[in-house]
Amino acid sequence: VQLQASGGGLVQPGGSLRLSCTASGRISSINTMGWYRQAPGKQRELVAFVTRGGTANYADSVMGRFTISRDNAKNTVYLQMNSLKPEDTAVYYCNADVRRVGFLRFDDYWGQGTQVTVSS
Repeated sequence: VQLQASGGGLVQPGGSLRLSCTASGRISSINTMGWYRQAPGKQRELVAFVTRGGTANYADSVMGRFTISRDNAKNTVYLQMNSLKPEDTAVYYCNADVRRVGFLRFDDYWGQGTQVTVSS
């Protein structure tokens, strides 16, 4: 199973970006999908996650500015980021709880990370 993230880049404060992450491989089912971020010198932190049924949860720091969504048919999770601030600058990682074909358990998988830089 691989998670491929895309959509990062450089944006001015107040701008928007949309991140995407697609899971591929011998996938039977995906439970929770989410986004984390890690800024230089800081620990990785949860940004948002969404259940298979579409229930979303957000970190307080992004509530009202970011929207997480998913397309179960495409095994893809999105993060729409609006009103971006310099403090949102970080490497963003996608995460998925995946059950592979032929297995009963769910395992945790991570994408490679995509850089988001908010600067004027």
